[in-house]
Amino acid sequence: MTGPVVVVGDILLDRDVEGLVNRLCPDSPVPVLDESAAVDRPGGAGLAAVFAAAQGVEVALVTALADDEGAARLSTLLAAAGVRVYPLPLRGATPEKIRLRARGRVLLRHDRGGPPGEPGEPGDAVLRLLAGASAVLVSDYGRGVARQPALRAALAATRAPVVWDPHPRGPAAVPGVHLATPNESEVRELAKTAPGVSRLATASRGAQGLRRRWQAGAVAVTLGGDGALLCHAGSTPLVVPAPASAEGDTCGAGDRFAATASIALSRGALVSEAVQAAVEEASAYVAAGGVAAALPPPVRTAPVAVSRPGGERIGVGAAAAVVAEVRAAGGTVVATGGCFDLLHAGHVATLEAARQLGDCLVVCLNSDASVAGLKGPDRPVVPHGDRGRLLAALSCVDAVVIFDEATPEAALTWLRPDIWVKGGDYATGGEPALPEAELLRRWGGHTVVVPYLNGRSTTDMIAAARGGGAGGRGPGAGVDRATAEGAR
Repeated sequence: MTGPVVVVGDILLDRDVEGLVNRLCPDSPVPVLDESAAVDRPGGAGLAAVFAAAQGVEVALVTALADDEGAARLSTLLAAAGVRVYPLPLRGATPEKIRLRARGRVLLRHDRGGPPGEPGEPGDAVLRLLAGASAVLVSDYGRGVARQPALRAALAATRAPVVWDPHPRGPAAVPGVHLATPNESEVRELAKTAPGVSRLATASRGAQGLRRRWQAGAVAVTLGGDGALLCHAGSTPLVVPAPASAEGDTCGAGDRFAATASIALSRGALVSEAVQAAVEEASAYVAAGGVAAALPPPVRTAPVAVSRPGGERIGVGAAAAVVAEVRAAGGTVVATGGCFDLLHAGHVATLEAARQLGDCLVVCLNSDASVAGLKGPDRPVVPHGDRGRLLAALSCVDAVVIFDEATPEAALTWLRPDIWVKGGDYATGGEPALPEAELLRRWGGHTVVVPYLNGRSTTDMIAAARGGGAGGRGPGAGVDRATAEGAR
């Protein structure tokens, strides 16, 4: 099959806080960590998806995203890693795992986000994605995505090889998976096996029990630095030793193993070949320094828009609150986007028309860096802090989100608007579909076009202000190309 490798599962926001410990707290005998740096990364199924994308294959992630700042950060990180996200709605908060580290060692892990929320139903786009995948990796972290009934039915029906990376709090694998990849502790808990005469005997007994119970083709039990034990239909298991012993941070090694095995199966490898490749890759990953060395450079957080007063409608937190309230009431979320440099009547007309289509309007605003990348070093004329304040002051705008990328894909993946609005003549000029149309279809959203006001152009306004006039164009020639291309 030629489709993407699809990762299905729960996503978390992982944060490593690095620092130094030079003293104890005066009111309690605990170390004081002086923070020097903090790095965010996708965790859970998100980390497995990033690992797969780093190996040069097309990767899609089916996961549940909440209406909060953590989900917005994850969307940015995944987009930067080249992972296409097919989001399901999620009640509750994004789970976060925060590791406090000093000199490469974890001092404390702080988990937050509360109990798991209930993921929503997958749309038709997700079901088509699973049907056409080249391989599927279910990266279960016990928070509900792998239990979703419609997803489970689609996983059982796909013709692609399915790798199931289980969790003790998660459900059983769907019948017929090609490969399950528990670690030693997981297989003991899932199979309820008593300790055997040897480590390998215990792992083999548990793996065979899971293979029969789940009707799986094979079960590979990962053994840390000792490789993996593969149990299949035959009575004799296959031991796959690690090529070299390596000490280091093993965080993410299981995700690396499962992602590598999934990619190998997508390319037609035998299960034994896929497990051997996975052992080699996971061993090299730990030897090279683990997750800190394997991931791409950190993506900086979204730019700070403005300070109060007036900032309560600007930023991810403001948008999250508006969207959550509208969704809770069963309303329609509308979004539009662009640069909005030198806000003019054409922009306002587009925004007012967009707001009439739903119950809230969120504007995705290109940051200064984004505008400069799109339009050149002389733009924008107005910095994004001022542009955001002007937009937020309009009665038709409920919230403004500023993004750094060239396109608002990450922001839209998190917001999941029901309607995406652009101003222009796309609907009447025989133009191809809007570039955001495919993105909106991932969660069942729609794209629409609203008319612009003729004769309004940011480019012409700038030229006139600089003494260049409108270049001799007539009254009808000054249509704002930016408005027709997303109010830029």
